[in-house]
Amino acid sequence: MPRSLPAVASVAVLALVCTACGPVGSTRDVLPPTDLAPSWGGVPLLDLAADTARQVVVDREPGQYLGHPTTVLLPDGQTIIAVYPKGHGRGAIVMKRSEDGGRTWSGRLPVPASWETSLEVPTIYRVDRADGGVRLLLFSGLYPIRMATSDDLGVTWSELEPIGDFGGIVAMAAMERRADDGALLAFFHDDGRFFSGTGTADEPFRVYTTRSDDDGLTWQTPVVIAEDDSLDLCEPGVFRSPDGARLAALLRENSRTSTSQVILSVDEGSTWSTPAPLATTVTGDRHQGVALPDGRFLVSFRDMADGSPTKGDWLAWVGTWDELVSGSPAGYRVRLMDNTNPWDSTYPGVVLLPDGTVVLTTYGHWAEGEEPYIVSVRLRVDELDRMVARLPVRP
Repeated sequence: MPRSLPAVASVAVLALVCTACGPVGSTRDVLPPTDLAPSWGGVPLLDLAADTARQVVVDREPGQYLGHPTTVLLPDGQTIIAVYPKGHGRGAIVMKRSEDGGRTWSGRLPVPASWETSLEVPTIYRVDRADGGVRLLLFSGLYPIRMATSDDLGVTWSELEPIGDFGGIVAMAAMERRADDGALLAFFHDDGRFFSGTGTADEPFRVYTTRSDDDGLTWQTPVVIAEDDSLDLCEPGVFRSPDGARLAALLRENSRTSTSQVILSVDEGSTWSTPAPLATTVTGDRHQGVALPDGRFLVSFRDMADGSPTKGDWLAWVGTWDELVSGSPAGYRVRLMDNTNPWDSTYPGVVLLPDGTVVLTTYGHWAEGEEPYIVSVRLRVDELDRMVARLPVRP
């Protein structure tokens, strides 16, 4: 991306950190105990679920469902804001703030009154404006999609207001800045119930994008970028190739008749390829991740692959761009935590700190019989590489 263009921070960047994570080469990268085989689907499988020293509880309330967090990393490289609903998507939005890379968190912060009326998963993004300022955008979906903004790094916020006469599900699931003209693209999906507010599902899931030319203040009429009558495509997670020339949107497949899918763009999101299968090893829901300093990617998601021993759990995948979009098994998988529910977990946020530490945060049923709560895990990929290299020989 040209240096002259303002950037947008990847969303779904949920983050928290573990004070026990030591420096590279420390004993923190020992293999934790596990009952899982060291591989699945033709790739290594590393299990960190028992490594409780990595896990930080962000928020937990007895008897209250806390779910679907997203986070954003502020320009100082240490301050993280987390937002999440009191409920399964629908529910009052809670906001917390960490000023030390997720090691400690504030209490629940005051938010505008309209945030109590949120009907769906909140998502938060950072936009580096052309004038040098920073704007935060918070979205709440269904009909109509609403947005709140902050121009003081999240200290004060506007009320939620409609961005247009349209709605959608998991809005906005991803955001990307075009490298050619600096416009923002935001992504969501719908099945006819909320796009026009009819409440009737009269079409297959469609993936939409909407464009902003003023750093997120106003948004244009959305356009469809992916649909398939035989699949339910949704929750796009968007990644840019290391050479900057291509965009990939990883798609949840909600009919559960196929693997997750990928669409590609070589013209900054103006047009997209037809959906193609992803590998079983990256099949799941709500793909979010970061580009790593060594050129690889870390992608986190809810594992939904048929036959996977970690189905329903919180996973991360590490590999190259070509391995990610090829549809062939490659890279390696990491179980971050063991979800005690068959599926309800893991809308993850992923942020990359300046020192190369990846901080991941999500919700899940982490204690049998209790409501979900929010936890983060901190790791370094060079540490994971060493742990994977010491896994038992795979058949």
